[in-house]
Formats: sequence, structure tokens, C-alpha cells
Amino acid sequence: MIPVDETTLAWWDATRQRRLTVQRCAACGHHQHHPRPVCLACGGPEPPLVDVTGAGVVETFTVVRRAPSPAFTAPYAVAVVALDEGPRLLSNAEPWPDVTVGARVQVRWRPLPDGRNLPVFVVV
Repeated sequence: MIPVDETTLAWWDATRQRRLTVQRCAACGHHQHHPRPVCLACGGPEPPLVDVTGAGVVETFTVVRRAPSPAFTAPYAVAVVALDEGPRLLSNAEPWPDVTVGARVQVRWRPLPDGRNLPVFVVV
């Protein structure tokens, strides 16, 4: 999970409204995730957050069949999702039996106890 700090706080605040955001550099237009203090493409300072559709494609995934702790219920899929806007996110993909490389997915939200929401992806 992305830690909460001064660079990621606005991203986490957007999840409270179930908005998926990525950074878009004002200088070069590069989209990136997770939030960073500089653009990875050109070094531009403090790329602002923009809303994205949450649609993408599964690039790769694994199925976890043995939960690392009782807090998790196996089996579940962990996937790298390439958003239509370009950045990649690592998250759960559901339902795990339907997850395949190349599957189209859409973001959904898993509530966290503090009011934030965790983005997960569902095969569409």
C-alpha cells in the first residue's frame, strides 16, 4: 500500500471520494503513478494530480493461494494493470478465476477503516 506522506496525501484524499488519480506533468504531459515530487520523464517539479477513467488491461498477474496472514482470504489475484492513460498500478484483480493477461478491467473501491478507499480492479 502507498504510504501516506506529503507527496501522497492528495492521492489518498481523492480515494475518499472514490476518484482514481495519477500525476500528469505540466511540462511534458507524462502520466505517472505513484505520486512523486518530480516527473520521471523530464524532471519537472510537482506534477499535479488528474482524474483518470480507471479502465485498463492486465499486463501480468499471480494468484495467491496461501494467504500470508489470517487477514487475507486466499485465493486472490494480484495484478499489474496498465491504465488506459499509461501508468501501471499493482492491485488486486477480481474475480480471480477470470483474470487473464490482456483482460480489460475497471477500477472498483474497497473501503478502508479510516474512510479512504483502496483501488481494486474488476474484469469487465
